Amino acid sequence: MSLAPTSRLRRKPLIALEADHKRIIWLLRTMGAVPRITIAHQLGMHNGALTRLARELLMLEVIEEQEQLSDGQRGRPSVPLALSGRGGYAAGATVHPGWLEIALVDFAGQLIARDATAFDSADPHDFVHCVDQRLRSLTSSTGLMRARFLGLGVAVPGPVVETGPARRHAVDWLHGWRDIDNDQFFEDYFGFPVWVENDATLAALAEYYDSGLIRDCASALLLYVGHGVGGGVIHRRDVMRGEFGNAGDIGRLFRMDAPRPSGIDLLATLRDAGAGIPSLFELEACLESHAGIISAWAERAGNQLGAAANTGVAWLDPGAVILSGSLPRQVLEALGQHLQQPARWSSALDSLRLPQVHVSRLGGSAVSVGAALLPIHQLGADAIV
Repeated sequence: MSLAPTSRLRRKPLIALEADHKRIIWLLRTMGAVPRITIAHQLGMHNGALTRLARELLMLEVIEEQEQLSDGQRGRPSVPLALSGRGGYAAGATVHPGWLEIALVDFAGQLIARDATAFDSADPHDFVHCVDQRLRSLTSSTGLMRARFLGLGVAVPGPVVETGPARRHAVDWLHGWRDIDNDQFFEDYFGFPVWVENDATLAALAEYYDSGLIRDCASALLLYVGHGVGGGVIHRRDVMRGEFGNAGDIGRLFRMDAPRPSGIDLLATLRDAGAGIPSLFELEACLESHAGIISAWAERAGNQLGAAANTGVAWLDPGAVILSGSLPRQVLEALGQHLQQPARWSSALDSLRLPQVHVSRLGGSAVSVGAALLPIHQLGADAIV
């Protein structure tokens, strides 16, 4: 792949798919491996048309045949079709204070590799240079083919601002990103398709895939606790961005001059208690020595997050609420225990169905994994019904 600066390319899919191809791919993404007869029934296709479409997708290697299934009756056993990781791969990149993280994900949504490298710059030019180098190294070490590369997702911690949908108010430690046109800057440099999205929104996409919720429910809310606090919304199995691109920006619900359910707030709480902790990167070292402080913080922050989640549930009636973030899993689980308390979701009507509550398995990797999933997800997003 050419990673040198180049003229801007219009973002377009690198795999040529018809509308019915995308419908089949999306069905397999949400149902898993299923036989042709099920696909034909679900999509209302004639067997002849499905045979042609499946053959074309098999040639592209975006789907594969799995072991035959026998129902014990006479006749030819059915052969399930499933998504194939050989169809391509995408990359996702994000910045944390002190390091840059890249994930590679295959077409089936499986993680291929994850890479973290030291990085401490607010200049987006330094970011693209570093991503350039790390992508070259990762693709070389994993033996991935350039022709199978489907694009890059970039996660930005910050909301879209009123000057335009391509501008974001990035966090202070990425202040240099505030002056760039996100849609143009990255594609001008890389010369291949690049998608830019809020970090918490991408975490929502990753958690929705990783937890298997994509097969169980059509909507989910995500609460993301990193250095700050944010959220993401999945609606009708797609990323919900909102009218101005800031759906899920729950950070605005908590005053900056008051205690907040954020990693920075936890860091300040520990320092006030005498912990000599320079950054959240060293939080693991305080889990035992300051267990009581962290427990009290988790109770307060869990109540704050619960209030935000309950409001979202009342408005959107999602199938799931997911807690994710870059905090240690022990802290996330403590927050999750407060979210999962039955009293939190009580209402005047006891017969109401309530969302599932999940605590992330991906943790801080959710953002880079979600960024890598975005180009793959978008490839069939217009087939979502």
